[in-house]
Amino acid sequence: MKCTWMYSGPDGRSHFTDLEIPSTSEILAAPTIRFTETTGGRTNDFHPAPRRYLILFLGGVEEMQCGDGSVRRFGAGDVLLCDDTTGQGHTTRDLEDCRRIFITMPDGFDPGAWRA
Repeated sequence: MKCTWMYSGPDGRSHFTDLEIPSTSEILAAPTIRFTETTGGRTNDFHPAPRRYLILFLGGVEEMQCGDGSVRRFGAGDVLLCDDTTGQGHTTRDLEDCRRIFITMPDGFDPGAWRA
């Protein structure tokens, strides 16, 4: 299963890379789960993620731009590990009404296990 990892680089900017979640992953204890629904047209300027989230996109289209200038769009079925908790962060723009599930990642989770 494909997963995009957005992380903070040593340059203080966020970057994207691709990960591959194993067909049966390890069991992860999720401290919190949050459901969100936002209206198309919503934008957020550069900001770091408040915590490490796994975001499951249920509907709509959201565009994110990293501090390095790269842009990706996420929609239904996409998975994003939002891990840029320091530095400049990223921007978001909802191109349509969006529905998502935010799952806080457990302490000590190593995304290296999901390297593509």
